[in-house]
Amino acid sequence: MKRALIWILAFVLLTSPVLAAPDAQSDSMQLSADAAVLMEQQTGQILYEKNAHEHLAPASVTKVMTILLIAEMIDSGAMQLTDPVTASATAAAMGGSQVYLEAGESMTVDEMLKCIVVASANDCAVAMAEHISGTETAFADRMNQRAAELGLQDTHFVNCTGLTDDDAHYTSAYDIAVMSREVMRHAWLRDYTTIWMDNIRGGEFGLSNTNKLVRNYQGATGLKTGFTNKAMYCLSATAQRDNDAFIAVVLHAPSSAERFEDAQALLNYAFANFTVYSPAANTVLPPVRIQLGTCQSIQPVFPDGSEIVTAKGSELSCRCELPESLPAPVKAGDEIGTVSVLNGEQVVQQISVTAPEDVPRITVKELWKTILGAL
Repeated sequence: MKRALIWILAFVLLTSPVLAAPDAQSDSMQLSADAAVLMEQQTGQILYEKNAHEHLAPASVTKVMTILLIAEMIDSGAMQLTDPVTASATAAAMGGSQVYLEAGESMTVDEMLKCIVVASANDCAVAMAEHISGTETAFADRMNQRAAELGLQDTHFVNCTGLTDDDAHYTSAYDIAVMSREVMRHAWLRDYTTIWMDNIRGGEFGLSNTNKLVRNYQGATGLKTGFTNKAMYCLSATAQRDNDAFIAVVLHAPSSAERFEDAQALLNYAFANFTVYSPAANTVLPPVRIQLGTCQSIQPVFPDGSEIVTAKGSELSCRCELPESLPAPVKAGDEIGTVSVLNGEQVVQQISVTAPEDVPRITVKELWKTILGAL
């Protein structure tokens, strides 16, 4: 028999269908915001949406993209948290939320980032934009380029703060969720996004997080609030409990209290109803023999992103189908088998498992050496 079926049951604390329809709770949720999205953070699965792709003003939630670009610069090594940043007269003149930078005042990237994340400081956002790109306009171009790279089709920025009534500055609840997911990939940013109160200038100026969920919601990890008269009250809220993490975006809520209520309702719905199932963590894949290869066997691996969002209460199992052997050569990434994830008898997802490395075909000379060595 050339192919072996290996059944491995992987039970989790689950009983209902694998995933409820994304809009199953749309009527009962009764959100006050004009637009909203609930996303599972690890997979990007949308669990709820309301006017998800409507073009709306995002106010300071714009800074999710500003924070993302700063984080990517730091992780690439192009900028250090200890680098000094000097405020221009333009940055110092910004209104709205601010830390009252003076023209010529210098802070580190660390301090600037903290002020942007915690206090939504427009002056620090512009100072960072100018530090990175020379001008805020050039930085906005980078923001739009990054949005395009992420596949966002409902976003266009004209500045790094959202402090504008310009109709050309817009995004959507879905696009904000995608940006937020990218931000949360930078795990070190939680040192900033979970700050409730802090200070700068040697303790002389206090900072208080505009995202009240950081203090009041279990597992809150961020991320960004916003308000203008045009945008109304906006919020991208992230939270994690154990291995489950979700993103709730609400745009154009009537009041500050209602935006937090909406976000909490979405997050509560997520934590109560969904969890993430990892086939890789619940399945033991046996090695596959390689015929006439430079090694005798290889260990199949799961691809990145094989996790599945499942409804709490589902009973899942994995069925693996792998060949007993494969002829060389084998290349890294080659599909060598499949794992089917089942809810009862229903296949809910099929995942290809792959070769982790190249296995060249053994040469005639090497084959003779092996034969002679066995004599």
